[in-house]
Amino acid sequence: MARSRRLVDGATPSPNIWNHPEVYELENNGVDPDRTIESAMTRIRSWVDASVLDLGCGTGFHLPRFAADAHEVVGIEPNLDLVKLARRRTSGLPNVRVLHAVAQDLPLPDASVDVLHARWAYLFGPGCEPGLREVERVMRRGGAAFVIDNDATRSTFGSWFRRAMPAYDPGAVESFWSGRGWTRQPVDIRWRFERRWQFEAVVGIEFDQDNARRILSEHTGTEVDYAVNIWWRWF
Repeated sequence: MARSRRLVDGATPSPNIWNHPEVYELENNGVDPDRTIESAMTRIRSWVDASVLDLGCGTGFHLPRFAADAHEVVGIEPNLDLVKLARRRTSGLPNVRVLHAVAQDLPLPDASVDVLHARWAYLFGPGCEPGLREVERVMRRGGAAFVIDNDATRSTFGSWFRRAMPAYDPGAVESFWSGRGWTRQPVDIRWRFERRWQFEAVVGIEFDQDNARRILSEHTGTEVDYAVNIWWRWF
């Protein structure tokens, strides 16, 4: 499939943001309101004056945050509809580019990236080896890559995740990353929404109908504790 079309060949569909970008925007606004993930990243490697790659940038929610301090920011997204939204969001930011591509075929030069960020994107464990080879190619010496994924072993959200995805094996995921020289940084964050309907809408795109109904019957309010892993590596 040509890159001028909606999807790049080899893209891994994301059922939440690809099908419900307007609801995922609510999720982006509600996840980690304290920016705990970003604080944990900067303690390892700052992106001030750096070249940043946001891999699987979606609608570009995080691009302006990186652009405020970085020298340049590139967003990579395989869904053209989301690329257009990300470009619209960053149209006034001269140091941001959004490219229509996939992780396993990055249209970037060798050794051109200082900081890589992939949050709930393609790079989350076994099967993503082609993307990781491209990451190794584009990272500069002294750069750091960060892959943020759910920690299914703890938190209320983690219990929901385990119940909805019983085949998910956290041990296998940890073996995958640690065996390739990546380090796990556990981080505690939260979901926080202003309205119950926002919480319900986001649960509805993150879980199948039966699990979403069960979660909403069990959990009141608009906030939930959430655990993630930041997998990171120096290059």
